[in-house]
Amino acid sequence: MAEHLMAITTVGNEDDARKVAKSLVERRIVACVNVSGPVRSFYHWEGSLQDDSEHLLFMKTRVDLFPDLETAINEIHPYDVPELIAIPIERGSAAYLGWLNEQVRR
Repeated sequence: MAEHLMAITTVGNEDDARKVAKSLVERRIVACVNVSGPVRSFYHWEGSLQDDSEHLLFMKTRVDLFPDLETAINEIHPYDVPELIAIPIERGSAAYLGWLNEQVRR
């Protein structure tokens, strides 16, 4: 089983992306957040098809910190139902994964 993961979420603008990323890194729940965007998102919400510009956040952390990440996302994310998807990191450079471990709380 993987020890590390990359989690993904989206927010509506760059300012929200910066706020979420900074909060998660400051809390040491994640080691790093990469912000990409804008991206285009299509989805149904409250009965209608949405076509929105969003920013995509890639968050790297340890598997055991996912519950803390989920709690924090629910606290600080501006959406009513924030996307939070985790993908196991099956392989990575030893140096990077070592750095990741040092950056998040134990």
